[in-house]
Amino acid sequence: MEKSPSSTAPSALRSKAPVFVLGCPRSGTTVLYHMLLSAGNFAVYRAESNVFSVLQPRFGNLRSESNRRQLLRLWLQSRLFQTTGLDANDIREKIMRDCHSAGDFLRIVMEETARHQSVERWADCTPDHLLYIPEIKRQIPNALVVHIIRDGRDVALSYVKQGWAYPFPWDRKQHLSVAGLFWEWIVSRGRDYGRALGADYYELHYEDLVEKPREALRALGDFVGQNLDYEKIQQVGIGSVRQPNTSFTSDDGGVFNPVGRWEKKMTPEQLADFEALTGNFLQELGYPLSSSPRRSDPRSLRLRSAYLTWFAARHWLKSRTPLGRFAKLERMEISGSPRLGHPPSANR
Repeated sequence: MEKSPSSTAPSALRSKAPVFVLGCPRSGTTVLYHMLLSAGNFAVYRAESNVFSVLQPRFGNLRSESNRRQLLRLWLQSRLFQTTGLDANDIREKIMRDCHSAGDFLRIVMEETARHQSVERWADCTPDHLLYIPEIKRQIPNALVVHIIRDGRDVALSYVKQGWAYPFPWDRKQHLSVAGLFWEWIVSRGRDYGRALGADYYELHYEDLVEKPREALRALGDFVGQNLDYEKIQQVGIGSVRQPNTSFTSDDGGVFNPVGRWEKKMTPEQLADFEALTGNFLQELGYPLSSSPRRSDPRSLRLRSAYLTWFAARHWLKSRTPLGRFAKLERMEISGSPRLGHPPSANR
């Protein structure tokens, strides 16, 4: 586990700061987020806000009254609003009056949700926000960022199980490899962004959270400025704390063990190919390889060149060009959304 130096910010302020639980999807973001909620004093909001990854590119500059009205028209029909438990008229008035950015929107909504629940702070758990750390910190200066990292071999297995890997047509048998390259790309990007935050950035390994949770939560509690009592968290047991959010129905023998599945579920050939692609990064993160690293072959070099370039280009197009206006709204879970006729996403 790696963490930033101790913060010089007053503990009283740190103990009320918003916390962003981020990471590559299928890395344990949900269970860690639900642990924070179970610890108490955080607003219970069991949804991904998608504010920076979907709402900001889709609705544009929120200094525009027209854009704010358009956002509210759809957001108030969505599960993202329904989960807050807020009054639509009250929150509409505050957004129209005080919101001038995506950060303002998220802060206003979550602060009102916290006030409604009589707690002091809030957290966000939208994995794709890992790519928006600089904007998050610029727009919400007191934000604390927790980056949870999981073994890429297990992440890739879960990704493929979910059907989330999208190789090019000529690479249709390379689902695991593409998932592994996406894991390396997004985790590497998140680490680069996070380390620029200094003491407001923290890295936590998923395996530590599973295998030595008390120690992991104690250290994380020091970072977020709040006691994260393991026994209390287990007793409250919100969401995936009690019911694991797993892609696999059961493990061998019926015992749930999400660590090291790759050892049994990857074939020797799949594992050799995967480690030839991502072995250097796995080792950089402290994950030992199953065998001596294999030299990169033409296949590995081609895949790395093609997909790492594509992931970066796709994100740039979505976040930096008008194509972001075509971002899919499915993640908002809008009531009656099939009638909205949204164009395809520029992201996936």
